Amino acid sequence: MNKYLIILSSLFFLACKTENKETQKIEMGKHETVFKHFEKDNDTLYVVNFWATWCAPCVEEMPHFTKANETFKDKKFKMILISLDRSKDFETKMKPFIKDNNIVADTYLLDDNTRMNTWIPLINKQWDGQIPVTAFYKNGKQIGFVPNTLNYETLEQIIKQNL
Repeated sequence: MNKYLIILSSLFFLACKTENKETQKIEMGKHETVFKHFEKDNDTLYVVNFWATWCAPCVEEMPHFTKANETFKDKKFKMILISLDRSKDFETKMKPFIKDNNIVADTYLLDDNTRMNTWIPLINKQWDGQIPVTAFYKNGKQIGFVPNTLNYETLEQIIKQNL
């Protein structure tokens, strides 16, 4: 009887684990790898926010992105946060910020900030490198670019228009 209870419990645990959606990613990588997460040719709307823990306007707008991520989680929608913090601050600043602010969106730290002049024009030729910046992608193409802070209402409106 004990053996059956253990087997049944194990099967239940595995079933619950496989039912869960994809787990949150918190990774560091080069732009060539990170950008592949949102340059996909599918009908999902990717909201890509470039930010940093040292950027006051970025930190101020983060609750709007967190709220939007929760609001649209059941739609064809994916929030991706790309930190421009220094790589040495990945464990000590960025990860604690994500945890302390209950951020569940996939978050990446770009490990090639010294090559910003290489990848910034790939996001938008008009981008001067200032953050926060938000880009919107769908079907493998950029469909929107906002080179300043966003409030929740504006972010929600852009998302609804493009879902």
